Amino acid sequence: MTVEEMKNVDVRTVDRNALADIRDVKIDRSLPKEERIRSFVQQIRNPYVFKCGEVVVRTVFANTEATLEDRLEHYLRTR
Repeated sequence: MTVEEMKNVDVRTVDRNALADIRDVKIDRSLPKEERIRSFVQQIRNPYVFKCGEVVVRTVFANTEATLEDRLEHYLRTR
């Protein structure tokens, strides 16, 4: 499956049984960053659509240099 195909999976019609459950993903924090990312993608199979228990999760990634940590810090500082 190409990246574009992964991005365009319709969560309303996707086979839930074919999705990886993020609760089953294990990350070895002793690995270098690139290897941790590779391991995550291999385990989750589609980082755009996966499940957490019975809930189908769809993610969207912004084309920006800001990290999730940056965004969370900004959110917490402005609340």
